[in-house]
Amino acid sequence: MNIGDKVRLLRGREEGIIVGFGANNIVQVEIEDGFQIPALRSEIVVVAAEEAERFRREEPAARKGVEPRAAKEVVSAKGIFFAFVLLNDVNLAFYFINNTDFDLPYTLGEVRGEAYRGLQGGVLKRKTSVKVTEVSTQNFESWPAYLLQMLFFREGNETPREPLTRKIRFRANTFFKNKAKAPLLGKDAYLLQLDKEETAVEIKPEQIVEGLFDKAGRTAAPDVPKPPAEVDLHIEKLADNYTQMSSPDIIGLQLRTFEKALENAIATGMAEITFIHGVGNGVLRTELHRRLSKHPNVKFYQDARKEKFGYGATVVSIK
Repeated sequence: MNIGDKVRLLRGREEGIIVGFGANNIVQVEIEDGFQIPALRSEIVVVAAEEAERFRREEPAARKGVEPRAAKEVVSAKGIFFAFVLLNDVNLAFYFINNTDFDLPYTLGEVRGEAYRGLQGGVLKRKTSVKVTEVSTQNFESWPAYLLQMLFFREGNETPREPLTRKIRFRANTFFKNKAKAPLLGKDAYLLQLDKEETAVEIKPEQIVEGLFDKAGRTAAPDVPKPPAEVDLHIEKLADNYTQMSSPDIIGLQLRTFEKALENAIATGMAEITFIHGVGNGVLRTELHRRLSKHPNVKFYQDARKEKFGYGATVVSIK
C-alpha cells in the first residue's frame, strides 16, 4: 500500500485514497467528501487497477422506478515521488513516480551552484513512472540539487491547483533511512514523497537574513495580507462556479482558505480569528477542529457566540 492508492474499507462501504501512514499500522484514508478517517492496515484492501478504472460504480435502485444514483468519484490528489531503485551495491536507478489521478506536465533538472542543466521534461501520465537516470552512491556527496517544476491536469470540472516547485538536495543522514517499496514499481528503493508539506527543500540562510531587512537596515515588514476577523467558508463566498464543483473540490477549497487565513493571522500578529463554516453535515467543522487541535500556534478554539453565528462558527485564539 502506498500514498495515492485507492482502497476500500472491509467493514464498511467507504472507499477512498491513502493520504498517510501512522504508528501501529494506522492508515489515513480520505473519503469522497474530503474527510480523513483512520483505519487499520488489516481492515482495508487496495482497489484493483481494473476496478479503479470503473470507480464510478452505480448503486442499485432502492425501489422500482427510482433512478440509480452514481457514486462520486474519489480522486487521488497526492502521491508524487522520487525513487532510487537499487541496481547493485552502489548503483541506483532514479525514477519519477506519479501515483495520482492527475497528468503532470513537468520539467526536471539539476542545479550545481548557479548552473542549471535540464534532465527531462514532458507529461507524466496518471499512475505511471519514468526513469530519469542512473546514479552512484560512491559519489553521493557530489550529487546536485534536483529542481522539479510541475502543473496538474485532469479532464472535467476541477478546482485549479497551484503549480508545484521542489528543489531537493539529498543528505546522507536522511536519504538512506527512507527505504521502502516504490509505488507502481513494486521494488525496494530509497523513497521521497514530493507533494507533502514537510518535504525538505533547500533553504539558504543568507536569503532569509536579507529578507528580514530593508535597504536602510531596518527590519522589513512581512509581505503578508492581514485576513478579516471573520472568515466565511461557505462555498458560495469562495467560488462563482461552485454548483459545478464536486464535494472533494468544495471541501478542498474551503480547507485551503482556512489554512491560508489562519497562517496569515498568525504571521500578522492577530490575537483571534473566527471561521464561519455553517452546520451542514459537520464534516468541515470536524476537520477544522482536528487541524486546530494539532496546531502549535493555537492557544484554544471554541464555538463562537451562538446568538451571532448559531452553531456554525469557530473562534480561534492565537498564541
